[in-house]
This record gives sequence, C-alpha cells and structure tokens, in this order.
Amino acid sequence: MSAAPSDVTQAGSAAADSARSLFEHEIRRDGHVVATLRAYQTAEGFIVEAEVFPVNQPAGQPGIPRPFAFGSLDHARRFADDALVAFEYLNCTVA
Repeated sequence: MSAAPSDVTQAGSAAADSARSLFEHEIRRDGHVVATLRAYQTAEGFIVEAEVFPVNQPAGQPGIPRPFAFGSLDHARRFADDALVAFEYLNCTVA
C-alpha cells in the first residue's frame, strides 16, 4: 500500500515541486488550519502529502509534512477520503 516513511520522506516535498497536482484539501477546526492534504502524480506513482499544523504551535509556523506513496490513484484517493472522514468525525471542516 504505502512505502516506509523513511523512503518517502526524502522524496516527498521535492517530488511535489516537480509533479502534477491532483487534488488539495484544507482541514480547519475552530477557524484554524490544522492540516492540508495534497496529492501529486510522479513518475514513480502517486504521493499524498499530509501537512499537519499542531494546535500548540504558534500561528504562522510551518506545518509538519508527511508524504505517503501509492502505486495507483485509486489507493491515493481512498487514503485521502478515509483521512477526510476521520477529520470530520473530529469536528473539523474540510474545504
């Protein structure tokens, strides 16, 4: 399903810079952005990059990126859809 975190972390943001964007979602809670999900197509497959903004972090600080690699667009979309549902259960708004 997804590659080991160490394999993907090195290629995550660099791949996003040169890849074709597929979708992006912003997740908010109480008016504050808590996460973003972005998907990219690369030569090796598909990457969904989750960027999390911890609630105890001062506003304006960069988020913590975490890329997840998938072999197909269907797997990447399912992963993102499941994550979005989980955020909605946590009383977040998805845009």
